[in-house]
Amino acid sequence: MSNSNPTAPPAKASTEFSHRQILTILAGLMMGMFLAALDQTIMATATRTIADDLNGFNIQAWATTAFLITSTISTPLYGKLSDIYGRRPFFLFAIGIFVVGSFLCGLSQNMYELAAFRAIQGIGAGGLMSLALAIIGDIVPPRERAKYQGYFLAVFGTASVLGPILGGFFAGADKILWVDGWRWVFYLNVPIGIAAMAVVARVLHLPHHRVDHRIDWPGAVALIVGLVPLLTIAEQGRAWGWDSGRAFLCYIIGAIGLVAFVLAERAYGDEALLPLRLFRNRTIAVGATSSTILGMAMFGGLMTVPLYLQIVKGSTATMAGLQMIPFVFGIMSGSIISGQLIARTGRYRIFPIIGSTLMVASLALFATIGADTPLWRTMLIMVLMGLGLGGNMQPMITAVQNAVSPREIGVATSSVTFFRSMGGTLGTAVFLSVLFNVLPGKIQSAFQTAQATPEFQESLRDNPAQQQVLQRATGGGELSDTSWLSQLSDVVSHPFKVGFSDGIQVVFLLALAVMIVGLIVVFFLPEIPLSLRSAQQQRADDALAAENSMGVPGEVGAGPLRDDEVAVPASKDTPK
Repeated sequence: MSNSNPTAPPAKASTEFSHRQILTILAGLMMGMFLAALDQTIMATATRTIADDLNGFNIQAWATTAFLITSTISTPLYGKLSDIYGRRPFFLFAIGIFVVGSFLCGLSQNMYELAAFRAIQGIGAGGLMSLALAIIGDIVPPRERAKYQGYFLAVFGTASVLGPILGGFFAGADKILWVDGWRWVFYLNVPIGIAAMAVVARVLHLPHHRVDHRIDWPGAVALIVGLVPLLTIAEQGRAWGWDSGRAFLCYIIGAIGLVAFVLAERAYGDEALLPLRLFRNRTIAVGATSSTILGMAMFGGLMTVPLYLQIVKGSTATMAGLQMIPFVFGIMSGSIISGQLIARTGRYRIFPIIGSTLMVASLALFATIGADTPLWRTMLIMVLMGLGLGGNMQPMITAVQNAVSPREIGVATSSVTFFRSMGGTLGTAVFLSVLFNVLPGKIQSAFQTAQATPEFQESLRDNPAQQQVLQRATGGGELSDTSWLSQLSDVVSHPFKVGFSDGIQVVFLLALAVMIVGLIVVFFLPEIPLSLRSAQQQRADDALAAENSMGVPGEVGAGPLRDDEVAVPASKDTPK
């Protein structure tokens, strides 16, 4: 017994990280996450200019679709492989492949090249977000984790503000250093990515005990076969038609792929890409379902608010980005407040419930805004929605990480990120489809009402040329470029804005219905006492217990460790 005591302090010391060490590691992780977050927001502003320059406006959606497909599919792969081989090499690989993809995107000569290079970018992006959260799970105890994860949402918020501004600047510049302005949207990632790799390579040294497993390649292939056609139809369905031949082909291939994926996961058991037994854990099941619903409601709301600001309020893309600052402020505040309270109380269940309630309230209020609603009122609702998201996302990640074995933090974290991404894709596809289906009728109805007013008739008589412009508006509007609205007087353009606002209200009501289901789901989230040990400390303690009790039946460390043997003790670790 005395021989084993001296081994305990070194094992513990080697896995504990000081606050300063954690902040140093966080610097590298946040730089990696900043790359992924900035890329999404900066592209939203610059895509139209890029598509025009590459003569590919009609196929511009493929650049987004390619990125989305590879980033979504690679997310669970990063989680599983990093659990087996360690986080550091895969996080460095993710940054490296993202930088290479960004550089190639900047060299694109046509839209097809850009789509292919965006797919390479997406492979890197899939690991940046999920691995950063998993690494924090490795080095910070669950009780303290939410405090640090708040920094990540601060990165997300900063990127949400900077992205549209930088995108507008680069897209609007004809040449910068003899290079097309829009190409700097991608080249900007190169120095940031290289700096992130240098920081991560220097500071991120996590002890890792490799465990040999079979790699679930059949599951990975089946997931690709299942998701590629489904993500494709989600992005392209509105253009193709949801009941077209190509759409049904995507549905059939996707369904076959998903069935094959489930069969492969059953066959591989604990070594599966997404072990099915994880979803028998109520926390994981609630986390995955809640993340899917939250993704739908979040992206359904977020993609309509900028449209409202630009089309109804007449803001430029850059100005709309700045007007979203209250939303960013809400996310950061909600995340920081919930993180501090979780650290003090050790309780997390209440925060997703409060966050979902705030989301329901904000979506209900968004469904009341119209063409004449003051901008300040819309911004206050943004703060409310941000508070709801900030109080929901990170506590749910903490709950999921706390409920699994330390060896499965990677796959558990990536699964939540994966389902949130899938929910966001589905929500965007469904809500955009609904919006563009209801808009023609709403706009036409608004114009029919306005045409009966003397002010409207007088404005048309004063400027008959407006009638030609109205032909586009009553047909649904050229929503990708609403500059033609400036050719109309305020009286004549107002019905279009009313119709557009009415269409957006339908989307928010749909998102509200989805979020109410999400609120019901989070009530099923169990409250498991948060561990005071990080995943690294838990692994070290389990290894030490295995040495001390080798061959003693019934103990955690007896014989070869299985993931399910350490899962319960790890999640039930209560404060002493």
